[in-house]
Amino acid sequence: MTTLDPDRRSALLATKLRVLAGERWDVGSEAVAGTFPTGATLVDPAQNRGWILIEDGAERRLGGALAVALRAGVTDLHLVIDDPEAAAIVARRASAFRVPPHVWRAEGRALVPVAPAPTATDPAPAPVAELYRPVLQAAGLEPVVEGGSLLGELLGLEVARVVVGDDGTARVEAGVGRFDREVGAMMFAHLAEHDSLARAVEIVAGYRVVGAQRHPLNTLVPERWLRSTLLADPSLVGAVALRPVGSAIPRRNLNEEGVATAVGVDLQGRELVVVCSTGVYLDLVPAAADDRLTHAPGARLLLALPELDTAAITADLAALLAEPAELVTVPGDWRNLAGGGI
Repeated sequence: MTTLDPDRRSALLATKLRVLAGERWDVGSEAVAGTFPTGATLVDPAQNRGWILIEDGAERRLGGALAVALRAGVTDLHLVIDDPEAAAIVARRASAFRVPPHVWRAEGRALVPVAPAPTATDPAPAPVAELYRPVLQAAGLEPVVEGGSLLGELLGLEVARVVVGDDGTARVEAGVGRFDREVGAMMFAHLAEHDSLARAVEIVAGYRVVGAQRHPLNTLVPERWLRSTLLADPSLVGAVALRPVGSAIPRRNLNEEGVATAVGVDLQGRELVVVCSTGVYLDLVPAAADDRLTHAPGARLLLALPELDTAAITADLAALLAEPAELVTVPGDWRNLAGGGI
């Protein structure tokens, strides 16, 4: 199979988008084409209208699309997404904004409007898996439910997962991520389940601490490390208590950029959803709104960021929501506040 070079691919996507837009709208000659991750953009400044074609990973690119529209002065935004499932998720996330972008799917040269996907759920683990919650806690891990699985995290990093077999029995698999758990099963085969878990915790704890040499074990999923800090001290964001929950779109691997969410109550007893992020993650606002919809519609929504990671674009995107979101910063030494750090 021949792979197109990036410039050629970008040109083809731009042409595809112009053709699709032209079939439905009167696109002015002054419309300007541009690039977008895995897609293309087209902006007609005379009409303040824009189109963005997104081919891959669309469910996590709404924030980036909105940022492009803000910079270009677009007030009428149209997103074209071929993947039906991703398009429906984007439509659900778009509905959280005061002026929702329109989401379309191409059928030939025609554009068909996409209905929002149903609200996401965060299923509970099997009852037999829940029996291992005390085991994870005894090992010094934070139990976290995500996508129907029970995980054990150390400062936000998954160290163990309770796996339910086809025969209905459960077991703890120690290791960081699926591949590491498979390796761990071989490395710790001579150890009892509790001993293998303790050994995995010991290894990870040696890296996820103050002053440790830079290593994947202390750089992976920093947003979950931030969440662990807030779980240990909810007062940092004005909460009385917080518990971790899964996101509307679960992460696929530990290298994937994303958010980490917790729910609880604030000092006034109001329901609270706190969504943690680090760096400048453009999809933070859509992801946070989606997680609020999943866990507590109408709750107060906080976007928790390290103080060094605040950016104007995050506040700009939050201001577009139909229901408000508040930005709250955590001190620069937030890793130390959780008893770890690098």
